Amino acid sequence: QVQLVESGGGLVQPGGSLSLSCAASGIIFRLHRMGWYRQAPGKQRELVAHATSGGITNYADSVKGRFTISRDNAKNTVYLQMNSLKPEDTAVYYCNAVPTWDPGVNYWGQGTQVTVSS
Repeated sequence: QVQLVESGGGLVQPGGSLSLSCAASGIIFRLHRMGWYRQAPGKQRELVAHATSGGITNYADSVKGRFTISRDNAKNTVYLQMNSLKPEDTAVYYCNAVPTWDPGVNYWGQGTQVTVSS
């Protein structure tokens, strides 16, 4: 059974930082592309960042230079370091895993709320 468990969300003031973690189980972690998506109220879910099994990273333009995705294959965990947070970063953040051999498959976590507000 695949499980992706996010943690680290919360309330932060504009300009602040948060770090999200996603612990994966039930998959061969090193053979999955791992990513973070977010969904704000009334909006579609969008890609924030992903890291391939080979360590190549990709970011949405809106978070480039502020967010950093990283993965620890030994711990089956992917991280998202978020700096210089803005109110428009407020959303539910979801962890995502895609196997390298079947890009049509998506596994999702339950999501963690990030709220940026003064």
